[in-house]
This record gives sequence, structure tokens and C-alpha cells, in this order.
Amino acid sequence: MTNAARVIVVGSGIAGLTVALHAAANGCRVTVVTKDVLEHANTRYAQGGIAGVMFPDDRVEDHIHDTLVAGAGLGDEAAVRVLATEGPERIRELVALGVAFDRDEHGEFRKGLEAAHSYPRILHSGGDATGTEIERALVAAVRATAATVIEHAFLVDLIVEEGRVRGIRILRDARGDHTGTPDELRADAVVLATGGIGELFAHSTNPAVATGDGIAAAIRAGAAVADLEFVQFHPTVLAAGDAFLVSEAVRGEGATLIDEDGHRFVFDDHPDGELAPRDVVARAIARVMRQQDGRPVLLDATAIPATDADARAAWLRERFPTIDAAMRERGLDWVRVPVPVTPAAHYLMGGIVTDLKGRSSLPGLYAVGETARTGVHGANRLASNSLLEGAVFGARAGDAIASDAASGSWATDAHENISPVPAAGVMASPAVPSPTFSRATLQNLMWQDASLVRDDEGLARAASVIAGWRAQARSPQTEREYEDENLLLVAEHVVAAARARTSSAGAHFRRDAELAAVR
Repeated sequence: MTNAARVIVVGSGIAGLTVALHAAANGCRVTVVTKDVLEHANTRYAQGGIAGVMFPDDRVEDHIHDTLVAGAGLGDEAAVRVLATEGPERIRELVALGVAFDRDEHGEFRKGLEAAHSYPRILHSGGDATGTEIERALVAAVRATAATVIEHAFLVDLIVEEGRVRGIRILRDARGDHTGTPDELRADAVVLATGGIGELFAHSTNPAVATGDGIAAAIRAGAAVADLEFVQFHPTVLAAGDAFLVSEAVRGEGATLIDEDGHRFVFDDHPDGELAPRDVVARAIARVMRQQDGRPVLLDATAIPATDADARAAWLRERFPTIDAAMRERGLDWVRVPVPVTPAAHYLMGGIVTDLKGRSSLPGLYAVGETARTGVHGANRLASNSLLEGAVFGARAGDAIASDAASGSWATDAHENISPVPAAGVMASPAVPSPTFSRATLQNLMWQDASLVRDDEGLARAASVIAGWRAQARSPQTEREYEDENLLLVAEHVVAAARARTSSAGAHFRRDAELAAVR
């Protein structure tokens, strides 16, 4: 084993842990580096489930079709075919690891329907605790291997020598205000599985660790990124207390969205109503909220069929135990009264460009999960494809690293998998005085000018303010200060990509383009 490839996996969600398991199974020496404890990854917050063709009357071609349609025609068909074709095997692998997906009285997997799926192919665990159950099983499996786990370690940067990645620099025991000298960890391959960029926006479903660290490190190292303009906003986040996502599966079971007058308004925007693609539903909610002077819309679970309120309460408690508990903690009686919801930043479709085996454009560097731009999501992710992507491409990357190391070749075709309009630096913008920088100020700026509805005036303003902040000399010392630098760098690229794509596509909605089209 002394000559085994040394692999560092940064991140401990479904994608990173799947890489670790497959790389270890192929004889690699694996080190998993995580910003928090191993169990605390975005995966454990996933309520909706995992999509896959697991039933005899479902078809892989239909899953492919649904994914491409939801992606507004910008998904990479080859990547989508890999996702849908290999997905069932990866789901069975999760079952073998001990993931207990919900089953019906006959012992068969219980089917779930979510928006934009033509078939109820969503599997859940614990009703709405799918991510938590998957994370539990994967963490146990990784701890059972010989992998080294380094917790509370912050990724400072990649080590690049002679044109390829040779390791990472980390800040150990990084907990907010901790300072110290970064350590170097050397490796033959580095896998970035650090999640998304939810902390870039004032309203987000993501945990606080989602600060774009891996994407920022890749940008600094010169790896290609793309599709950063495609940020998905989840339509239904509780507008009471701390942000809490209410799964799309609730609408799949019959809950409706209504305005203050009781009107089911999403049908005004799409014939599928509440089960339209997420970007459509989120913008419909934003439209109605503007008409209501910013007040949230209402999610009406009383529309779910039941003989009476008591029966509905029992059913909701069994089907959505986590959501039901969150409602009761906030004093909301969703069994009898519609509850307030708003959109929030949820998922990044773009990221580090990879080929179909997780290789980036920079030799020795791989990316998986939300950190990667595989091409499967196009301009808008289909519900419950995120966990599947992490499992499918995590396995592919783990296997590829072993074969790449064995052959001594780190070739990649990731440069062939770049969307037509990549992020390409900051465009010239009118000078706008930059307020004093703070994370909250950046988040509010991005929410105002670069979220659900965009136009060039707002994007130019955001670009100018961000450029002013980026021009200021700072020397980060703490984890939070490093995170702020990462958020600023990623924000610069998100805004640049959004300005470069002047037409609307999926989650990227240009108000000025839509107005021009109707003139």
C-alpha cells in the first residue's frame, strides 16, 4: 500500500463520502477533510429524496427527458444519460450500506412525486429525512475504512506545482475566529466536494458552511468554472423564525400555494401550477409578494385530502415528521391554517467544470456534487436529482482517480464540457460608491440585484460595488475572514456570468430581456 495513490477529499456530503468509499475500495489512501464534523454536510438537510428509475413501469428515457426539460434545454445530454442510467445502481449501493428507504405495506419502495417529474420516482427515508439517513449510512461506512478524517479544518487554498494540483493548505481547528498558520497536506489527487454558495444571499436554505470555498480555491488556481449564473431558488421556505425549507414533496402530495385572497396563483404562470419547475414557482411567488407589498404567500396543506383535520394531522406527522416538528416549534398549525412561505437561495447548478469522471480542467483536481458543473442540471435542477448526482459522479470520480493514478495519466476533457457563456471576469461597470464591507451587506446586495429577477442595471451596480470591495487590501487570518474573501470572489464571477448571459434561461431570469421581447 506504500505506493497507493494519496487522495484528499474536501467535504463530507454524499458526493465527497462516495468518492472516499470508491477510492478506498480501489486501494487509494484517502484523507477526508471537513470544515465541521464529518456528519455536518448539506446532504443531511435534504428532505425531498433521491430520484431514480427503480420501478418496472418507469423508464430511464423518461427520467432523461424530464431532466433535460427542467434544465431549459441547456443540460449536457451525455451527462444526463449517465445520471439516469447509473442512478439505480448507486441507489442500490446506498441500500446495501444500510439506507432505509421508506416502503409500503408490501415491502416495496414507496413512490413520491415532485415537480416536473412525469413519474413518481422519488424515494424517501423517514418521510422527509432522506438526507439525514443517507449521511448517517455514508459516515458509518467511511469510518469503517482506513480513511483518515480531519474535522474542523478549513480549506485555504490548493497547492499547484508545475501545472497540476499537489495538495491543499488548511487551517486546522478553524472555528470562526480561530487564527493560525495553514498546514500543507500533500496528495496525488484532490477532490473538491465543498457544496454550494448559499451564504452569498440574504435568504438561503443552506447551512452556514456553504461559502463557496472549493469554487473560490479552484478559480484562484486557474480551473475552469461555468454556469455560475444558474442559482436555483427554492420556492417554499418558512417565513417564520429561522429559514426552514418545506419540501416540494408537500406540494407533490396535494398542498397548494395561494395569495392573500385565496387564489392559486401559480396556474397564472404555468399549466402545472404548484408542480411547475422550481424557477417558475419561485418567480410566481416573488411576483405575488411584490403585489402584496412584500408579504409572503401561503402554503395550504389543508388542501391535502383527508377525512378530517385529525386524520390530516396524523398523516402529515407520519409523512413529514421533520417539517411537522418545525411547524409546531414555530407555533404554526399547518393542519388547519395555511402557513407563510417565501423563496430562498437553494442550489447552484454551475461550478467547477468537470468531465464525466469528475476531472476538472486542472490536472490532479476533481470536483463532485454541488461544487461541480457536470452539465446534468442545465439551467435549472430537476427536483431530487442532486443527491443522485452526488452518488453517481462521486462513484465515477472515486473509480477514475484510482485508474488515473495507476496509469500515471491525469488527462481531462473537461474543457469540452463548458457552457456557451462561461463566467469570464468582471465587465466594465459605472463606478458606484462601495459601502463598508460586511457579509450581511454583500448578501443583501446579491439578494437585491442578482437573485430571482435580474437586469443589467442591477447587475452593473452589484459588479461595481463588488469590484470596489475586491480592490481593498485585506489579509484574512480567521476562518470567517477567509470565507468572506471566497464569497466576494465567487460573487464577482456569479455577477459577471449573469451579465454575460443577456437572455433568460431557467433559473437565470433577465427582466430586461423579457421586457424587450414583448415590445
